[in-house]
Amino acid sequence: MKFPKSYTLKEISQIINSKYIGADDFSVKGMNEIHVVEEGDIVFVDHPKYYDKALNSKATIILINKEVACPEGKALLLSNDPFRDFNKLTNYFKPFVPASSAISDSAKIGEGTIIQPNTFLGNNVSIGENCIVHSNVAIYDNCVIGNNVTIHAGSVLGADAFYYKNRPEGFDKLRSGGRVVLEDNVDIGAGTTIDRATMGSTILRKGVKLDNQIQIAHNVEIGKNTVIAAQTGIAGSTKIGKNCQIGGQVGIAGHLNIGNSVRIQAQSGIGRNIKDNETLQGSPSFNYADWNKSYVYFKNLPKIVKNISEIEKKINGNN
Repeated sequence: MKFPKSYTLKEISQIINSKYIGADDFSVKGMNEIHVVEEGDIVFVDHPKYYDKALNSKATIILINKEVACPEGKALLLSNDPFRDFNKLTNYFKPFVPASSAISDSAKIGEGTIIQPNTFLGNNVSIGENCIVHSNVAIYDNCVIGNNVTIHAGSVLGADAFYYKNRPEGFDKLRSGGRVVLEDNVDIGAGTTIDRATMGSTILRKGVKLDNQIQIAHNVEIGKNTVIAAQTGIAGSTKIGKNCQIGGQVGIAGHLNIGNSVRIQAQSGIGRNIKDNETLQGSPSFNYADWNKSYVYFKNLPKIVKNISEIEKKINGNN
């Protein structure tokens, strides 16, 4: 998330009432998660295991719960609870604004676009030309929809990220300040849900086609002309390449990189990075040809075990 203007380190520290290490006028331009931060961004870290990763990231302001040596060219915001103070900043720069109508006055709708009854368009939603948004669709604040997009009934774009910190008193939610972006010629099936990014954008590139009842989590990016069948779930911050084909009920773990032109067979479980042009099946998945060879033995296991048992009996009888 980029701020509407550049702030100083001192100004940011005053918002969260924290001490800091760095020049008063050190420039702060935004905030984001560690895997997508840029120069001028704030990143938070609250566990020693991840200190080095945060300090050496592209972020130039580190919101941290311990005073450590500050890398050259960077600044520190010192907090006894970085997660809480990161949320304070999100609420300050992107507060929740209740809707006053089903279609916000600030929503922009392009020429030739059809909005069916009972659809909700939040604040600052932008929809391009020649789109069809069917009934009972909810598009939350700040989402951006391109041209020639179809969104079928009951879909939800822009719900919060599923991101929590487990505290002794219960789960504490990370506030979402991001959005969903659909590029041109995207089709979204009925009952599909696409969560907004925590700070930046969840993105579906040109020509992506989603079936019904698919879950796309926060910060996911799906490459152009990728097709995904029903009931697939993709966890947060995973990147999927272009021209992929993903079968129904596939589960893809978070923070993965799936290459271009990858094929994933139905009901597969993906828990590792995938190179270009691979075809996979199984849970956990492995090479499709190897899976087929293995399955021949798997389905014959009872027969194989019986034969082994008979051979053992003969051997023992001869002894």
